[in-house]
Amino acid sequence: MNLIKLFGLAAMLGTLWACQAAPSTDNNDGGVLEQSADRAEYRLDNGDQLKVTVFGEPDLSGEFLVDGTGTLSIPLAGEISVTGMTLRDFQRTLEAKLKDEQILIDPKVSAEVINYRPYYILGEVGKPGEYPYTSGLTVMNAVATAEGFSYRANKRVVFIKSSESDEEAAIRLTPNTKVKPGDTIRIGERLF
Repeated sequence: MNLIKLFGLAAMLGTLWACQAAPSTDNNDGGVLEQSADRAEYRLDNGDQLKVTVFGEPDLSGEFLVDGTGTLSIPLAGEISVTGMTLRDFQRTLEAKLKDEQILIDPKVSAEVINYRPYYILGEVGKPGEYPYTSGLTVMNAVATAEGFSYRANKRVVFIKSSESDEEAAIRLTPNTKVKPGDTIRIGERLF
C-alpha cells in the first residue's frame, strides 16, 4: 500500500513540475511567445546601404547610405526621409520626386539593400557586441558568431527587441528563430 502511495505522490509531483517548467505561450502576463512565421516586409532605417539605379541615368544612380536621421541624399533629387519605408515605397517616392521637380520626364527607379543595419547581441554569450546582418540570420547563427552560449545561458527563451519597438519580447528559442536587421538579442541567464 505504501508503494502505491509513493507512486501516486511521484506522479503528482511530476505533473506539477511539468506544469511549472512549461513556459506560457500567451503574452498577457509577460509569457513566452512563439515567433510569428509571417514577418512584415522589410522597412528601411538608419544604417542601411542601398544601391539605387535610375534607368538611363548613371549620374543619378549609385550606392547611398541612410544617415543617422533616416535620410538618403540623392543627386539632384536632394534628401528623402526613408525611415519606415519599404523599398517599393522608396522607389515610388523617388520616381515622383524626379518627375515633380522636372528632372526626368518618365523616371524608372530600382533599389535594393546591399548592406543591412547591424544587429546587437548581449547577455550570456562569449562575445557580446554589434555584428553585421546577413540575410536569413537566425538567433542560433547570431550566438555562434558571438562565440557561443556561456555556461549560464538560458537556451530555451531569448529576448528580442526590434528596432521598430520599445519593448523586448520573450520568444521560445528554436533553430529557426529569426533575427531582423537592427534587432537587439538578449540571452538571459538560466535559473538552474
